Amino acid sequence: MKNKEEKERAFEQLVERQRQTIYSVCYLFANERQEADDLAQEVLIRLWQGFDSFRGQSSEKTWVYRVALNTCISADRHSRRRPDSNPLDVDVDLFADEEQCPAASRLHRRIGKLHPFDRALILLWLEDLPYDEIAAIMGISVDNVSVRLVRIREKLKKITD
Repeated sequence: MKNKEEKERAFEQLVERQRQTIYSVCYLFANERQEADDLAQEVLIRLWQGFDSFRGQSSEKTWVYRVALNTCISADRHSRRRPDSNPLDVDVDLFADEEQCPAASRLHRRIGKLHPFDRALILLWLEDLPYDEIAAIMGISVDNVSVRLVRIREKLKKITD
């Protein structure tokens, strides 16, 4: 086992390499920047807790995606059970000026209306991951990935803003 300093250094390097992956997942499940930041912090905690047990049986990126997705899906389920006394305005442009990127903002709102599993799949697809890697991350077959993505894209076309 690594000493504490080596472990911390290795973890910092992992986080630096996977920062974009972590934040992409959190962004898709968040309604505002602060929520995305909070989710990212929770993902980092879960990654740290599981860091010693990561054996490298899958790629580092696959493991980080799984932890991030599971964390965000769990948080999403928890927040849906708890009534929100102060609902968020999802029409607010979260990370860019809406006039500069209305299509991305519209897509983000539509994706936010999907079930968490479907949101996770579309995120991985938007990240240009190959179907076999998406299947490994999500724990489903490659054929199932393909079928679900076709159905999700059709749902997205039908969702109104």
